[in-house]
Amino acid sequence: MVKAANSRGTAPGTPPRTRILIVGGGYVGMYTALRLQRKLRAGEAEVTVVTAEPYMTYQPFLPEAAAGAISPRHVVVPLRRVLGKCRIVIGEAQRIDHSKRTVTVATLATADEGTGPVEMEYDELVLAPGSISRTLPVPGLADYGIGFKTVEEAIGLRNHVIEQMDIASSTRDPALRDAALTFVFVGGGFAGVEALGELEDMARYAARYYHNIKPEDMKWVLVEASDRILPEVGPEMGVYTVRELRRRNIDVRLETRLESCENRVAVLSDGARFPTRTVVWTAGVKPHPILAASDLPKNERGRLACTSFLTVEGVEHAWSAGDAAAVPDITAAEKGRECAPNAQHAVRQAKVLADNLLAALRGEVLTEYAHKYAGSVASLGLHKGVAHIYGRKLKAYPAWFMHRAYHLSRVPSFNRKMRVLSEWTLSGLFKREIVSLGSLEHPRAEFELAAGGGPKTPPPPPAPNPPKNGQG
Repeated sequence: MVKAANSRGTAPGTPPRTRILIVGGGYVGMYTALRLQRKLRAGEAEVTVVTAEPYMTYQPFLPEAAAGAISPRHVVVPLRRVLGKCRIVIGEAQRIDHSKRTVTVATLATADEGTGPVEMEYDELVLAPGSISRTLPVPGLADYGIGFKTVEEAIGLRNHVIEQMDIASSTRDPALRDAALTFVFVGGGFAGVEALGELEDMARYAARYYHNIKPEDMKWVLVEASDRILPEVGPEMGVYTVRELRRRNIDVRLETRLESCENRVAVLSDGARFPTRTVVWTAGVKPHPILAASDLPKNERGRLACTSFLTVEGVEHAWSAGDAAAVPDITAAEKGRECAPNAQHAVRQAKVLADNLLAALRGEVLTEYAHKYAGSVASLGLHKGVAHIYGRKLKAYPAWFMHRAYHLSRVPSFNRKMRVLSEWTLSGLFKREIVSLGSLEHPRAEFELAAGGGPKTPPPPPAPNPPKNGQG
């Protein structure tokens, strides 16, 4: 274990700067650091961001990236570019000892150095690691399930869907063809419904380029344990979404659970069995494991117990927001309600958190976080969508347009806004891309073959990875 260097007291006669350590480079982590670097006075504090990846993923664009409407590079925001005045440390926070004000971090270099994790000291801690996929002990899920929380998973899923169409087009085995053209999505929230809607739309378009595959040959199944999907857009829009998906021959099964997917067969609680090579798991999230490896107070669901000022309850010099934090919703009519763990709250909480942290450093009054939920928008494919915003209900093209306009306004940095807008414009003028770059997952395979090693046996499908950069 080694201690990380810091700049406290580097110049004689200069008061030490406050060390602010932000764990997580998602919504809360990036937006908090961005606001701090804009508003901190010269020499007032130094900001360090510890994150597993050098970018922030704008998750609402993952379905469009999977459908090929947006380049994967434009779904992410490079932290080193937008946080030029902050120190960026790429690594995994393994343990937090707030009583000693230290965070143990395993960086990309620690394994090669052989020195063990780095112990980083801080004066103020902002804990924003986000969340990870909430999986259940479903037989076969770890072997065959595909997640949908990172840009890597989104692009991998796109490549996988097109690859299954290629398999179905070339096989002479009817059972293999049916399994390749059956796609099961588990979870009726935003991630599952939008991913299913965009990919079904993309695959329907791609089918015109296959001589022996028609859209009706493909089977798309959405499995949801509750009695409705997209609860955020309201009951009426949820019913419309089910009707719209079924109109597209998508099999929507409510109050149904995935019991097993062993041997590439999805077995549902209603007795249905679907031989399939594609099971996409989007059934919720849970707090990041770093919270359990800290001495900070947590609620019964494992999230940090926070105040409306975005401080950790009963603890000084610790702050949190987003998916990791249980923040009271002071705008709610009923007492005890918490803010929903979504991007809309996370971005606004980051602004208040940064301002309150600065106020605490300067001995000023803190501000409570209060934001009444404005509503939600969801895309169901090209020119299709649902929305419930400020009491107004939209569907079809108007909702889809609102979805794009809203998220274009929210994606960070002018650079990314212009790149996304230009891609949307070009996609409206030219045909869709239907290319699969599945070889990206094993880039050395061709060279190994050329170098004389012979063809390598591909590794078994990995278990779903926790998301890197939580979306809190």
